[in-house]
Amino acid sequence: MYIESQDELVSFVQRAANSSLLAIDTEFLREKTYYAKLCLLQIATDDEVVIIDPLAVSDITALAPLLVDERIVKIFHAGHQDLELLYRNVGVLPSPVFDTQIAAALLGHTQQIGYGSLVGALCGVRIKKADSFTDWSHRPLSDSQIQYAGEDVVYLPKIYATMKRRLEEKGRLEWLRNDFAELSDPSRYEVDERERFRRLKHVSSLSRCQMAAAREMAAWREAAARERNIPRKWVLSDEQIVEACKREPRTIDDLFMVRGMRERLNVRDARTIISRVASAMNAPASTWPDSGNPSKSEPNVDMQVDLMMAIVRMRARENDIAIPTLASHDDLTKIARGYCDDVEILRGWRRELIGAELLDLLNGRIALSVENGSVRVDRF
Repeated sequence: MYIESQDELVSFVQRAANSSLLAIDTEFLREKTYYAKLCLLQIATDDEVVIIDPLAVSDITALAPLLVDERIVKIFHAGHQDLELLYRNVGVLPSPVFDTQIAAALLGHTQQIGYGSLVGALCGVRIKKADSFTDWSHRPLSDSQIQYAGEDVVYLPKIYATMKRRLEEKGRLEWLRNDFAELSDPSRYEVDERERFRRLKHVSSLSRCQMAAAREMAAWREAAARERNIPRKWVLSDEQIVEACKREPRTIDDLFMVRGMRERLNVRDARTIISRVASAMNAPASTWPDSGNPSKSEPNVDMQVDLMMAIVRMRARENDIAIPTLASHDDLTKIARGYCDDVEILRGWRRELIGAELLDLLNGRIALSVENGSVRVDRF
């Protein structure tokens, strides 16, 4: 059913209130705006599939009671962007949620398996991708576009039921409780302007003083892009920010020496940036950002990480779990250097399955050897 009036939307909300689940997907455009533009919302319930046109209905927030109804499981596949769009457009974050991509990694699939591959594996259906690069803001939509959009949710209830049963059989459904709860945490979708610099390309090439400058420029760019609702790269590119900060600019002329900067910035904006950048560079070094890279005094831990990875591979294979889901390289490096706080592998089910064992390895309580081509773990 294609919904393009408020009355139809309200009627659907009333019907869906009796459903045990909502399988949800969105179509959006983001190429020319800071905020993604919601163009279509697809929802499957126990009984029907609807395609909601947010460009036609007058108040999409009518969906809010459904999304926060704790009796109804909201199912997504790789749902971070969908959840972000719902949070911005409907004003609430769905709860409880179940993400089939996250769950798949605990059932022997690759960590970032695509929806089409999962449908093929669990439903035996091959989804056509003819409309995957369509302009979803253009109206009217064709029948093939509507059919394509509906297929993005029609198989999710069956996938959810299959995964839920298999996870329960393996005793792993509870493992995902915290992962899914975090998806409904508003802080995941709120941008911290002061931390945006850490995602600049090649930011690691900067000194701490230059990073302080980059922090100010990236924060200014974020605010400007949001205010104008244009992509941040249209304000300034990552490369321009990093190159400018390498020069440690203190005058507008210094700033305009970077290629393309004069064309992107007017004098007023350039003056604002220079003021903020100079103030950051003149501040005490204690206020400059930490690079996030290990200091020269920290030991090389490649050997310890290699040994831990041998156990990770073994336990991942034994438990049919994707290796990156079980343990990231960054986490292994952290605990090898003695950092045990806020490390995912040392929390919850990961600690029980492998985290504690890795600590025993580092503390000399177990030893590794090779026997018949496989890793053997001996405990002292």
